[in-house]
Amino acid sequence: MRRYHHIGIPTTEKKENEVYLADYKCYYVPFDTNPYGIEWMRYEPGCHLPYLVKNVAHIAFEVDDLEAEIRGRKILIQPNSPSPGVRVAFIVEKGAPVEFLEFSK
Repeated sequence: MRRYHHIGIPTTEKKENEVYLADYKCYYVPFDTNPYGIEWMRYEPGCHLPYLVKNVAHIAFEVDDLEAEIRGRKILIQPNSPSPGVRVAFIVEKGAPVEFLEFSK
């Protein structure tokens, strides 16, 4: 089952409460700092994330089975674990990036 988790919006403007991710060369405002799950993303030159992620808003869903959600889909970012207890992957759906998050139980 998919459950809405957040929306990620690329920006070039500095935002209050930004957190820096050195491995990705980007800043983000955590989605849980507002009641609607908006995650602002700002990228530095040299950021290795795909163009689509850096330039098009993405919607993210919490899922029970990450592998099942991405099976047969066009993978944009392979499954990975950016933090303990969570696995994520991005697909492309009709030109838009979609993120799936699977949390350890």
